[in-house]
Amino acid sequence: MDFRDCQALAKTVRLDCLKMVHEGKSGHIGSMLSCAEILAVLYKKILNVRPEAPKDPERDRLIFSKGHGGAALFATLAELGFFPHDWLWTYYKDDGKLSGHISHHVPGVEFSTGSLGHGLPVACGMALYGKNSGKNRRYYCIVSDGDLDEGSTWEAIMLAGQHHFNNLCMIVDYNRLQALGRSQDIINLERLEDKLHLFHWQTATVDNGHDCEAIYQALQTYPAPDAPTAVICRTTKGKGVSFMEDDYRWHYGPLTDELYVKAVAEVEAAK
Repeated sequence: MDFRDCQALAKTVRLDCLKMVHEGKSGHIGSMLSCAEILAVLYKKILNVRPEAPKDPERDRLIFSKGHGGAALFATLAELGFFPHDWLWTYYKDDGKLSGHISHHVPGVEFSTGSLGHGLPVACGMALYGKNSGKNRRYYCIVSDGDLDEGSTWEAIMLAGQHHFNNLCMIVDYNRLQALGRSQDIINLERLEDKLHLFHWQTATVDNGHDCEAIYQALQTYPAPDAPTAVICRTTKGKGVSFMEDDYRWHYGPLTDELYVKAVAEVEAAK
């Protein structure tokens, strides 16, 4: 299978996000850049969703729990035709079409998120409905390190494992950084795979969470016969921009004109 379309979309999403944050003068840029390939693979190769029918009742559901990085989802949806591309340049602006955290009022967005710990519980509720109603749909939820610090997320993990929600897939954008430092110094999640196994989840780990083919192959482990699936993508915060990569100080903040030009040049030059 050819993944050049995924790589191209991820690159475009990064460029869109840089422009959105620069023009809007705000945004969680590091968190946007870490999940570009995850979104590209999902929308190009995995999800049963159609821009011409974003509310199709038979569509797959994707809950983007790390809503602070939602500009990456907005950019992905715009590039695929869910809404006009020029909406992107209204991001974070007064009377703009797109808010700093994602909103379900935007075509293609399933649920408004931003306060961490809400996404997986909602996805669990959807998955429970799917099982009880016999609907053959797939339910995905993208979570962050910060989501996994929240008790509500672990309640959802326990519930899904206990009741065998094999129609649920949690994708962890595991960039190992949070607003104030390294995740291991705030709440150490390691060894994450072992913790999830204890709660009856199947796991697959992608050591390079920016390798589109590896992400795709890991997602092929879902669904498991009798368990929910977690795909743990070890990513880099600020991926694609050298002065942002693996630096928690780029969790949030605007770009000067000079840094914007430098960041765009680096992303455009990447193969």
